[in-house]
Parts: sequence; C-alpha cells; structure tokens
Amino acid sequence: MINYKMILQYDGSRYSGWQVQGNTEQTIQGKLQSVLEKMTGDVLNHLTEKPVLIIGAGRTDAGVHAMGQVANFKLQSAYEPEEIKRYCNQYLPEDIVVLEVSEVPLRFHSRLNAVKKTYCYRIFLGEKPDVFRRKYVTPVAENLNINKMKAAAEVLLGTHDFTSFCGNRHFKKSAVRTIYEIRIEEKKDELDISFTGNGFLQNMVRILTGTLLEVGTGKREVREMKEILEGRNRSLAGPMAAAKGLVLINVEYE
Repeated sequence: MINYKMILQYDGSRYSGWQVQGNTEQTIQGKLQSVLEKMTGDVLNHLTEKPVLIIGAGRTDAGVHAMGQVANFKLQSAYEPEEIKRYCNQYLPEDIVVLEVSEVPLRFHSRLNAVKKTYCYRIFLGEKPDVFRRKYVTPVAENLNINKMKAAAEVLLGTHDFTSFCGNRHFKKSAVRTIYEIRIEEKKDELDISFTGNGFLQNMVRILTGTLLEVGTGKREVREMKEILEGRNRSLAGPMAAAKGLVLINVEYE
C-alpha cells in the first residue's frame, strides 16, 4: 500500500463542490477518483484495484476555486509520482490541473494533518467586472470603509467558538477554531480579504466575508463582532458571500 500526496488547482465554476454527491457527477473529488480508477484499471489490464478514495484538505463549496488544494490517496500498487501526474492531466477536464504528486508516509492525512489553511476572497469594487474576471470576483458597488473592516477583523483573530459563522446549523462537533491572520488589501479596483487559520467550518469564510462587508457598508458596527462570537447563533452574523469570489490558496503542514 502506497500513500500519495497531490497538490492541485481548479476552477470551481461548473462543479458542485469538492465532495462526491449521489445526485451529480460534477464534483472535483469524483472527477479525480474516476481518473485514478481508470489509471489503475488500465495498468492492471482492467483487473481494477479497490476503488480509489481521494481525501481533500478542504471540502470547498460549489463554485469555490483552489490554487493549492492538497489531497492524498492510497493505492495497492506502486506508481511513479510523475506517471500519476501525467496521466491525471491527460484525462482530467481542463479546469482541473495536478501540479505535483509525491509519495508520503502511510499515516499522512491531507485534512487531519493540516496545521494552516489560507483562503482569499476577492471583491470587485464596482458594479461590473471585466468579462475575464467575472467568474472569480464578487462585485460590490457600495463604498466600503476599509478601516472599519480591518478593526472588525481584529476582533475575529485568535481562538473562538465560531458557531455563529457556520453554515451547518446542525453541526454537532466543536466549532472552536483559531484564526491567525486576516489581511485586507486594496488593489486598484479590487479588495482581497485573506484568512489564515488552523481550520474553517462549513461556509465559514464566506459568512465572515459577508459580515465584514456589512461593517464596510455601514450596516453593522465593529462592536457587534464580539456579540456575534459570544452569541453562538448563525442568525446573528451577516449573509454568506457568493462562492465565486473565494479561492483556497494553500494548505500547510508540519
């Protein structure tokens, strides 16, 4: 049994998220597993190995993109990492690209072993982005108070119970996470909000972004951020920002 680590990028525009679902074949995990199963079947003259399970470091939502997603999968037989990379890139759709494949210890788990993840939410400052950026930014026509947004972001730093920012209202596990950094950068006609933490709840980054945007537009005060955290109730936080503005930048390990 060999454990492989894969780094990949994808345009999530036409996919129903990372995780395999019973009602659609349009998932990143599903596309990868299908290609890997075809590869192992071809090499073994169609006597396929056990179904391949590829585990992603982040279960990105429908429409969310990735520049540095990390995944791992185990195969019964040994393959050269470059052979796997080459085969995947030959048969995967053009909007999914494998950047790197390497052998890792059997105990390596792309999600459980991750110590830091960074996501970036890109906002177009205006009504209409140009046609080549439209799938990767969310337009906001209102003027934003960037200083207030930065002050609100400071309140979110550190270790907290982020139940109020979780999109799954039936989430039963611990909602305690640590956010190490929230960086807000204005670039010409774009505002980038980068979140680095030890992990994120379902829809958490998009809800954090939606809430910070409410602060920026004056719909919410900075002081409310503490109340939202302490309230541990999804209804207290702002709306969930659109998926298309979000990209998983990278995942870090020890």
